[in-house]
Amino acid sequence: MSKITAVIDFGSQYTQLIVRRIRELGFMAKLYALEDFDRLENPGAIILSGGPKSTSDADAPDIDFARLKSFGVPVLGVCYGMQLLNIKHGGTVRASNRREYGPAALVPEEPTDALFDGVSRGSQVWMSHSDTVDRLADGCRVIARNAEGVPVSLRWSDSMWGIQFHPEVTHSHEGRAILKNFLGQAKDLARFDIGDFKKQLIAEIRERVGEKQVVCGVSGGVDSTVLAVLLHEAGVNMRAIFVDNGLLRKNEADEVRANFARMGVEIETVDASERFLSALAGERDPEKKRRIIGGLFLDVFWDAVGNAEMLAQGTLYPDVIESASNAKSKASVIKTHHNRVERVLELQKQGKVLEPLAELFKDEVRELGASMGIPHDILWRHPFPGPGLAVRCPGEVSRERLDIIRECDAIFIGTLRKYGWYDKCWQAYAGLIPVKTVGVKGDERSYEFATNLRAIVSEDAMTADWAELPIPLLREASNRILNEVKGINRVLYDISTKPPASIEWE
Repeated sequence: MSKITAVIDFGSQYTQLIVRRIRELGFMAKLYALEDFDRLENPGAIILSGGPKSTSDADAPDIDFARLKSFGVPVLGVCYGMQLLNIKHGGTVRASNRREYGPAALVPEEPTDALFDGVSRGSQVWMSHSDTVDRLADGCRVIARNAEGVPVSLRWSDSMWGIQFHPEVTHSHEGRAILKNFLGQAKDLARFDIGDFKKQLIAEIRERVGEKQVVCGVSGGVDSTVLAVLLHEAGVNMRAIFVDNGLLRKNEADEVRANFARMGVEIETVDASERFLSALAGERDPEKKRRIIGGLFLDVFWDAVGNAEMLAQGTLYPDVIESASNAKSKASVIKTHHNRVERVLELQKQGKVLEPLAELFKDEVRELGASMGIPHDILWRHPFPGPGLAVRCPGEVSRERLDIIRECDAIFIGTLRKYGWYDKCWQAYAGLIPVKTVGVKGDERSYEFATNLRAIVSEDAMTADWAELPIPLLREASNRILNEVKGINRVLYDISTKPPASIEWE
């Protein structure tokens, strides 16, 4: 019988990336909260994730080591997971005030352990930890070090390994190969196929929804579009509602309606722009703005549909992990996602929220959408945040500021398309810097806002790098914005990576 790979969540922001990498390698993986470990049955392999805690903390996450060993399957501890395994085997871990964050060189010991078979000597791996292994457990063997000779990978037995770095992030250049080598030590692992996964999702949706009516909010973005088409294909009783919240990009409402018409999915439009702008008036705090938008979004839905029995949302895993809203989550909160406001959480407790995409990443959602025949240009639209342009407008949100952002954004995106860079970027936009600076326009002094252009490359939005756009592209976009957009006299290009910056400004 085929068995899944179980990933035990100790709270790392990257934990779900492990699941994703395993799927990319063609194997089925599932994420388990630490509290669910006691209910884990018959896994084929187990990975203990990293986490934000120190093993010396009074509330440090722990695991039933006897039960872990009883499965008799390959186990890999990542970062916190490695430190915990060393303690469980009788070794010690030393707390440190200095955090090691960033690239390191991997130097496997000779002869090379199976975990590093085919991995280049000096291959870059990504560190993110403060604690470090102090004394090795008896029988433990160091199987890799960094360039300074510090142990970064341990092996305690024929079936138990630990690595101090994160193989799941793209900054670990051969991390996927390392995970593949680990999975190669397991037997009878279940395979993963997006077509089979779609069938599983449809079956689960039909069972969960039954005859209930589902309200599905659509924005025109990839996530909600795939969700609506998935519900449509599942044949459930669905009302797809598009809310014009006044925070959309230029001409976006018309584009959304046209795209859904192409796919044969009927949508209803509710113009609530005045309600949103009135509710946001004078508010400057980014978290409060998100909560206002999220709460009002639900108000608009329920006003439109009355006593709807379920709410469907296109929430993806990065949204879940950044807001750390799962009651069992060990992760730190990065920001409150609009799908994770208090009212949604209350509906979740009542079993009225349907989020079939919540374990997927963006590229997996696109693959799912392609399997249902959604056109390429719709699937590859850049991500757009649920709170819309409000998160690209630091400080107070006003109609004047939103109009400035729309015009700057339209020019920037149009220039990216002209130079063939739109599809090369994961996401790109223009935002407003709410500070006025002195400039000169038409031989006269101007005192106007600055706009920031941001274009990033990424695989999953968990990490991102800025796109190295051609100078002629940036020059053209800047010249057009300065000449065509009233209220802007300065154009800046954002070259921040994630982390430490986020993709959006708020």
